[in-house]
Amino acid sequence: MTKSYHRSFLKWAGGKYRLLPYILPHLPVGKRLIEPFLGSGVIFLNTDYPSYKLNDTNKDLINLYKILKTEKSDFINHAAKYFDQKYNHPDAYYLLRNQFNTSKDIYERALLFLYLNRHGYNGLCRYNKQGKYNVPFGHYTKPYFPADEMAYFYHKAKKATFTCTNFTTSIKKGRQGDIIYCDPPYVPLSKTAHFTHYYQHGFSMKQQEELATMAKNLQQEKVKILISNHHTPLTEKLYAPAKIFAFEVQRNISCKGYKRTKVRELLAQF
Repeated sequence: MTKSYHRSFLKWAGGKYRLLPYILPHLPVGKRLIEPFLGSGVIFLNTDYPSYKLNDTNKDLINLYKILKTEKSDFINHAAKYFDQKYNHPDAYYLLRNQFNTSKDIYERALLFLYLNRHGYNGLCRYNKQGKYNVPFGHYTKPYFPADEMAYFYHKAKKATFTCTNFTTSIKKGRQGDIIYCDPPYVPLSKTAHFTHYYQHGFSMKQQEELATMAKNLQQEKVKILISNHHTPLTEKLYAPAKIFAFEVQRNISCKGYKRTKVRELLAQF
């Protein structure tokens, strides 16, 4: 019998839903799970730690999570109106995208961030150099309104604290007995690959090295860390002497959905 997992209420490029059977068995028991790169939160949603410290550098994402944690029913009811079919066409989408980009109201931005996420193209979350959300319209027949998934997130969020800071600050919060799961932007598979460029700022090779160094140092302090990334000679070197678990996954390799290939990924367990 196939195990059923909880989905995020957000679409998310690079989300880990399909990799849960690989990841979950390698997450040990602990008193708290720390996620410095939270994204759509599927690891959080499918684990059962006593508490969670969840972080992401995307202010709109963390703002949405915080508001849903406190507002639940009111927020879900307010969000539902944007899933009427009158908002599911390009004119409405670009009007609301502009409204999002000019709004200073955090509640309105949270509502519109959810709308843009479910109506925009291919689960991308992308901003231009001016910090403006610029994902194009997705042209879906009828975008799904994730009321049940939002309600479950609210239920789980009672045990969670959400922060918006850099990954180093988040990781430094780790103490003996904590488990840290890191899902950083992946190293490119080639010089022309751009899998990490979903956000306003990229993730440099220096940051990849810094993450690996922090993992090694915390391992000496009895903090257990698990890192996801592409499986390449570079990541093998970066994560030595961690235990490496490698596997293949199927993934789009371009914006054209029919171009799929098997890609090797790894889990580095410190």
